[in-house]
Amino acid sequence: MTVWAIRPHPTLAPDSKTAPATWTKHQQVDALMQTALLQQRQLNDSKGAANTYGRLLKLDPHNKVAWYNLGVIAQQDGKTADARTAYEKALKIDPSFTSALFNEAILLKSSDTDRAIKLLKQAIAADPKAATAYLQLGQILADKDRDDEAGEAFRRAVAADPSLHSQVPERFRDSVDPSPTSSQAGSTR
Repeated sequence: MTVWAIRPHPTLAPDSKTAPATWTKHQQVDALMQTALLQQRQLNDSKGAANTYGRLLKLDPHNKVAWYNLGVIAQQDGKTADARTAYEKALKIDPSFTSALFNEAILLKSSDTDRAIKLLKQAIAADPKAATAYLQLGQILADKDRDDEAGEAFRRAVAADPSLHSQVPERFRDSVDPSPTSSQAGSTR
């Protein structure tokens, strides 16, 4: 009697000792990324994910997503210095990486507001529809009593995403009422 076993394609990333010789560096990086994302998002294993990102970065030290995700893990663990270092490395690779700009700005929001403002403005320049970046920028500017600039940032946030209106501080809400877009204006639906 013959028994056949069907083995699935490996879902866990290979380490350097067990990786098939035919796997390219790109395939190894892809497999490590998939494993790290699985560990981070589905298994809630941030330590395992961080270790996997570290292995990935040995193969591809210019992987901005791995650096960014290491920053997210460190930020969630309250390791702000490590998070900031990881975000900075991602930004050296891609200075317009909106997610890294935004997350680093959030880290610095209370300790270095001028740098946070600069980072949020860079994020907005990279993605003019970044509604939450406008919202955060408005909040920082309002805290610095730069009300005209804050109001403009809040207006842009709400214009990009009307659902953010409720998050605008009360003193600015009347001036940033969401208005219908041109496609909605005059619509009879």
